[in-house]
Amino acid sequence: MVYLDPKLAAGVLIARDGRVLLGKRGPSAREPGKWSFPAGFVERGERVEDAARREAREEAGLDVAIGRLIGLFSTTGETVVLAVYEGEIIGGEAIAGDDLTELGWFALTDLPELAFARDRQILEAALALNR
Repeated sequence: MVYLDPKLAAGVLIARDGRVLLGKRGPSAREPGKWSFPAGFVERGERVEDAARREAREEAGLDVAIGRLIGLFSTTGETVVLAVYEGEIIGGEAIAGDDLTELGWFALTDLPELAFARDRQILEAALALNR
C-alpha cells in the first residue's frame, strides 16, 4: 500500500438566526449540485485560520471573524483532512463566488442535499459545542 500525505483544507461554519450558510457546488466542483460549507485547500505557508477566512470571502463574499475550531474531520481512504471553524460575519455581502452557483441559509431541520457525509457530522459537532 502506498501512503501519500493528506491535503489540508479549511472550512467555516457561518450561522445566523438559527440557520447555517451553505453554498451549492458548481459543475466544475466535486459533488456538483450539492450543498456544503465555504471551504478549500490551505496554501503552503498559510495559517489554517487565514485559509478559512479567505474561503469565506472567495466563495461567499463575506468577511468573517474566525472563532472556535469545531473540529478536524478525516475519513479512512479520503485524501483531505478538513479543519472547520465557527465564523461570524463582520462585513461583505453574501454572494456566490469561486465554484459555487448559489448561497442559501438553511435551518438544521430543513437541509438540502449535502455534498459530503462529513457535513452532517460537522453540524452535529457544532451543535455539541454550543450546548
